[in-house]
Amino acid sequence: MFSYLRERFTSHLRERSRRRARLVSKDGRCNIEFGNVEQSRFVFLIDIWTTILDLRWRYKMTIFISAFLGSWFLFGLLWYVVAYIHKDLPEFNPSINHTPCVENINGLTSAFLFSLETQVTIGYGFRCVTEQCATAIFLLIFQSILGVIINSFMCGAILAKISRSKNRAKTITFSKNAVISKRGGKLCLLIRVANLRKSLLIGSHIYGKLLKTTITPEGETIILDQVNIEFVVDAGNENLFFISPLTIYHIIDKNSPFFHMAAETLLQQDFELVVFLDGTVEATSATCQVRTSYIPEEVLWGYRFAPIVSKTKEGKYRVDFQNFSKTVAVETPHCAFCLYNEKEAKAKEKKGYDNPGFVLAEVNETSDTKM
Repeated sequence: MFSYLRERFTSHLRERSRRRARLVSKDGRCNIEFGNVEQSRFVFLIDIWTTILDLRWRYKMTIFISAFLGSWFLFGLLWYVVAYIHKDLPEFNPSINHTPCVENINGLTSAFLFSLETQVTIGYGFRCVTEQCATAIFLLIFQSILGVIINSFMCGAILAKISRSKNRAKTITFSKNAVISKRGGKLCLLIRVANLRKSLLIGSHIYGKLLKTTITPEGETIILDQVNIEFVVDAGNENLFFISPLTIYHIIDKNSPFFHMAAETLLQQDFELVVFLDGTVEATSATCQVRTSYIPEEVLWGYRFAPIVSKTKEGKYRVDFQNFSKTVAVETPHCAFCLYNEKEAKAKEKKGYDNPGFVLAEVNETSDTKM
């Protein structure tokens, strides 16, 4: 009993580890790690704009808050130094006729507040620069210009992060499973994809890559060998009219890597099918890419997708997303090779065939009866 449970538990862990070993997750994130990179991280600072955009929100906001607080505090120290050099602080006991560089700066706290008012252009009017100190005027101009640059960079980065086309890709969804069944008399691998927004993706193009481990004739092992997988719809694979869910399919013929697979051996295969959808967002004219992946456990042999589009009495077309990933079992050949041979056999039955080994011999009939 315990040995049986242990075996089931081990197989379950093996199954879970196999499901997790995928390059592209279902939501399109790439599971890859770079190690021993010889190039310095300074190269990421050269392209600081892309580095900031690629950061997660928590790191981005930490950098933004630190940049603002740091600049305010730094210039607050400079304003305090100016007031200290000019002897405007109360500990110097300035005379009644003394004109300070910045009025009403009494310490480090008031200098920090004046720095904040200057950079964010609040200007309460209680603290202000006088015309008696050229250093203070220059520092005021420099902080104002630097503050505008920081604000522009931070606001631009936040706006670019929000409007990235990657967010538009989240409203494009693929079916949970891929199916293999007959379509138009051919064995095909089918995947369903839907656009959850009414705005279209212009110039959409869909394609796939089959990732698997191969061994070359020279004995080299290629871990992530990529094989092109062509997906089409009835109107082609480019410039899709992506207003309703589409069922894309890949024809499993002699040139397909799925040709030598069968229903009995599919789960024993080690591959990952990555599907890509490229398009241009209609609202922003920005290009975006949506991707997902399927492992052998997510490819169902002998199924097709349930109908999803219907027409109402009012004449509108209705899409029922409850059946988006629902599948229905259908009669399907257990391998593409069998379907290919079956077609040939039926064609020969219809046309008939000649036996080249058959020879017609003429026989002369003789009578042995004597009169």
